[in-house]
Amino acid sequence: MVGLMGCASDRSNQSTDLRIEDSRTAERVREALAAGSEYKFDGIRVAAGNGVVQLSGFVKTSAQRNRAGEVARKVEGVKSVENHLTVKD
Repeated sequence: MVGLMGCASDRSNQSTDLRIEDSRTAERVREALAAGSEYKFDGIRVAAGNGVVQLSGFVKTSAQRNRAGEVARKVEGVKSVENHLTVKD
């Protein structure tokens, strides 16, 4: 019985650790987007799960959309990027 409880606890700790790391990854992506001098990326929402970063919101041009994805891909901890940014007309 103790062994089973230990496993559940280990899974819980892994889950908590993963959520913390995802939160840190999302914050690093936000910081990288904010640091860019080329474009202003105000209003972009960033979410991370298992190293997959999702970008959502609106940008003014396709070049901004592409650049945001490139910036996110270079951030430590990012395994892949799902770029759901929409270009405003």
